Amino acid sequence: MDKKKKRLYIRTAILGVLAGLVIYTLYTNLTKDSRGTLEAGDKAPDFVLTDMSGEQHRLSDYEGKGVFLNFWGTWCEPCKKEMPHMEKMAQEYAGEVEILAVNVGESNFQVQNFAEQYGLTFPIAIDKSKEVMNTYGVNPLPTTFMIKPDGTIDQIVIGGLIVEDQVRALFERVKPSS
Repeated sequence: MDKKKKRLYIRTAILGVLAGLVIYTLYTNLTKDSRGTLEAGDKAPDFVLTDMSGEQHRLSDYEGKGVFLNFWGTWCEPCKKEMPHMEKMAQEYAGEVEILAVNVGESNFQVQNFAEQYGLTFPIAIDKSKEVMNTYGVNPLPTTFMIKPDGTIDQIVIGGLIVEDQVRALFERVKPSS
Protein backbone atom coordinates (compact mmCIF):
# COMPACT_ATOMS: atom_id res chain seq x y z
CA MET A 1 0.00 0.00 0.00
CA ASP A 2 1.44 3.36 -0.92
CA LYS A 3 1.84 6.24 1.56
CA LYS A 4 -1.03 8.31 0.15
CA LYS A 5 -3.61 5.53 0.59
CA LYS A 6 -2.37 4.75 4.10
CA ARG A 7 -2.59 8.43 5.08
CA LEU A 8 -6.13 8.60 3.63
CA TYR A 9 -7.28 5.62 5.75
CA ILE A 10 -5.77 7.09 8.92
CA ARG A 11 -7.37 10.49 8.28
CA THR A 12 -10.73 8.87 7.55
CA ALA A 13 -10.55 6.84 10.76
CA ILE A 14 -9.66 9.93 12.82
CA LEU A 15 -12.52 11.92 11.26
CA GLY A 16 -14.91 9.02 11.93
CA VAL A 17 -13.93 8.89 15.60
CA LEU A 18 -14.28 12.67 15.96
CA ALA A 19 -17.69 12.63 14.27
CA GLY A 20 -18.79 9.85 16.64
CA LEU A 21 -17.67 11.87 19.67
CA VAL A 22 -19.51 14.97 18.46
CA ILE A 23 -22.70 12.97 17.89
CA TYR A 24 -22.42 11.33 21.34
CA THR A 25 -21.86 14.72 23.03
CA LEU A 26 -24.85 16.25 21.28
CA TYR A 27 -27.04 13.25 22.12
CA THR A 28 -26.15 13.26 25.85
CA ASN A 29 -26.64 17.00 26.19
CA LEU A 30 -29.91 17.16 24.25
CA THR A 31 -31.50 14.17 26.01
CA LYS A 32 -30.31 14.70 29.60
CA ASP A 33 -33.65 16.24 30.64
CA SER A 34 -35.62 13.26 29.40
CA ARG A 35 -33.27 10.79 31.10
CA GLY A 36 -34.58 11.60 34.54
CA THR A 37 -33.59 14.55 36.63
CA LEU A 38 -35.26 14.54 40.03
CA GLU A 39 -37.95 17.05 40.86
CA ALA A 40 -40.41 17.82 43.63
CA GLY A 41 -42.94 14.99 44.00
CA ASP A 42 -40.50 12.24 42.91
CA LYS A 43 -39.56 9.41 45.25
CA ALA A 44 -36.07 10.11 46.62
CA PRO A 45 -33.65 7.37 45.45
CA ASP A 46 -32.43 5.19 48.30
CA PHE A 47 -28.72 4.97 49.05
CA VAL A 48 -26.31 3.84 51.74
CA LEU A 49 -23.35 5.97 52.84
CA THR A 50 -21.01 5.71 55.82
CA ASP A 51 -20.57 8.65 58.15
CA MET A 52 -17.44 9.92 59.88
CA SER A 53 -17.90 7.56 62.85
CA GLY A 54 -18.29 4.50 60.61
CA GLU A 55 -22.07 4.23 60.94
CA GLN A 56 -24.05 3.43 57.80
CA HIS A 57 -26.98 5.63 56.83
CA ARG A 58 -29.65 4.34 54.47
CA LEU A 59 -32.13 6.99 53.35
CA SER A 60 -35.05 4.56 53.69
CA ASP A 61 -34.20 4.15 57.41
CA TYR A 62 -35.49 7.70 57.93
CA GLU A 63 -38.98 6.93 56.62
CA GLY A 64 -41.55 8.57 58.88
CA LYS A 65 -39.29 11.57 59.50
CA GLY A 66 -38.48 14.57 57.36
CA VAL A 67 -34.96 14.60 55.90
CA PHE A 68 -32.74 17.58 55.11
CA LEU A 69 -30.35 15.98 52.58
CA ASN A 70 -27.54 18.44 51.95
CA PHE A 71 -24.71 17.97 49.41
CA TRP A 72 -21.72 20.18 50.22
CA GLY A 73 -17.92 20.69 50.14
CA THR A 74 -15.43 22.11 52.66
CA TRP A 75 -14.17 24.62 50.06
CA CYS A 76 -17.66 25.96 49.32
CA GLU A 77 -18.30 29.42 50.84
CA PRO A 78 -22.14 29.18 50.87
CA CYS A 79 -21.77 25.75 52.51
CA LYS A 80 -19.72 27.31 55.31
CA LYS A 81 -22.42 29.94 55.88
CA GLU A 82 -25.32 27.47 56.08
CA MET A 83 -23.67 24.96 58.45
CA PRO A 84 -24.31 26.92 61.71
CA HIS A 85 -28.02 27.24 60.78
CA MET A 86 -28.18 23.54 59.98
CA GLU A 87 -26.62 22.67 63.34
CA LYS A 88 -29.12 24.86 65.20
CA MET A 89 -32.08 23.31 63.36
CA ALA A 90 -30.71 19.80 63.96
CA GLN A 91 -30.99 20.51 67.70
CA GLU A 92 -34.43 22.19 67.49
CA TYR A 93 -36.03 19.53 65.29
CA ALA A 94 -34.30 16.45 66.72
CA GLY A 95 -36.48 13.38 66.22
CA GLU A 96 -38.73 15.08 63.66
CA VAL A 97 -36.41 16.14 60.85
CA GLU A 98 -33.03 14.50 60.36
CA ILE A 99 -30.06 16.13 58.67
CA LEU A 100 -27.87 13.99 56.48
CA ALA A 101 -24.98 16.05 55.15
CA VAL A 102 -23.22 14.44 52.20
CA ASN A 103 -19.73 15.70 51.50
CA VAL A 104 -18.78 15.18 47.88
CA GLY A 105 -15.46 13.44 47.28
CA GLU A 106 -13.17 14.92 49.94
CA SER A 107 -10.90 13.16 52.42
CA ASN A 108 -11.98 12.12 55.91
CA PHE A 109 -9.28 14.42 57.31
CA GLN A 110 -10.64 17.52 55.54
CA VAL A 111 -14.22 16.76 56.51
CA GLN A 112 -13.35 15.94 60.13
CA ASN A 113 -11.44 19.23 60.49
CA PHE A 114 -14.36 21.14 59.00
CA ALA A 115 -16.89 19.42 61.31
CA GLU A 116 -14.77 20.22 64.36
CA GLN A 117 -14.23 23.84 63.26
CA TYR A 118 -18.01 24.39 62.95
CA GLY A 119 -19.03 22.18 65.91
CA LEU A 120 -21.24 19.93 63.78
CA THR A 121 -22.99 17.05 65.54
CA PHE A 122 -25.33 15.78 62.80
CA PRO A 123 -24.28 12.82 60.60
CA ILE A 124 -21.82 13.66 57.84
CA ALA A 125 -21.30 11.04 55.16
CA ILE A 126 -18.71 11.19 52.39
CA ASP A 127 -19.70 10.29 48.84
CA LYS A 128 -16.15 9.43 47.72
CA SER A 129 -17.20 7.99 44.36
CA LYS A 130 -19.79 10.76 43.76
CA GLU A 131 -22.31 8.03 42.92
CA VAL A 132 -25.07 9.46 45.15
CA MET A 133 -24.33 12.98 43.91
CA ASN A 134 -24.74 11.79 40.31
CA THR A 135 -27.90 9.82 41.12
CA TYR A 136 -29.45 12.98 42.53
CA GLY A 137 -28.13 15.13 39.65
CA VAL A 138 -26.41 17.54 42.02
CA ASN A 139 -24.71 20.53 40.41
CA PRO A 140 -23.63 22.97 41.83
CA LEU A 141 -22.84 22.75 45.54
CA PRO A 142 -24.54 23.24 47.88
CA THR A 143 -27.75 21.55 46.90
CA THR A 144 -30.36 20.50 49.45
CA PHE A 145 -33.22 18.02 48.99
CA MET A 146 -36.08 18.37 51.44
CA ILE A 147 -37.64 14.92 51.75
CA LYS A 148 -41.06 14.34 53.31
CA PRO A 149 -41.72 11.56 55.85
CA ASP A 150 -43.20 9.42 53.02
CA GLY A 151 -39.89 9.56 51.12
CA THR A 152 -40.94 11.96 48.37
CA ILE A 153 -38.99 15.07 47.50
CA ASP A 154 -40.79 18.20 48.71
CA GLN A 155 -38.34 20.79 47.45
CA ILE A 156 -34.87 21.09 45.92
CA VAL A 157 -32.82 24.10 46.95
CA ILE A 158 -29.80 24.97 44.81
CA GLY A 159 -27.36 27.32 46.47
CA GLY A 160 -26.63 28.32 50.02
CA LEU A 161 -29.18 28.79 52.76
CA ILE A 162 -27.58 31.75 54.44
CA VAL A 163 -30.55 32.98 56.49
CA GLU A 164 -31.68 30.97 59.51
CA ASP A 165 -35.36 31.59 58.76
CA GLN A 166 -34.92 29.97 55.31
CA VAL A 167 -33.63 26.80 56.95
CA ARG A 168 -36.38 26.81 59.61
CA ALA A 169 -39.07 27.20 56.92
CA LEU A 170 -37.69 24.19 55.05
CA PHE A 171 -37.68 22.09 58.22
CA GLU A 172 -41.29 23.09 58.91
CA ARG A 173 -42.34 21.94 55.43
CA VAL A 174 -41.12 18.36 55.94
CA LYS A 175 -41.61 17.70 59.63
CA PRO A 176 -44.20 14.99 60.32
CA SER A 177 -47.71 16.17 61.22
CA SER A 178 -48.45 15.70 64.89
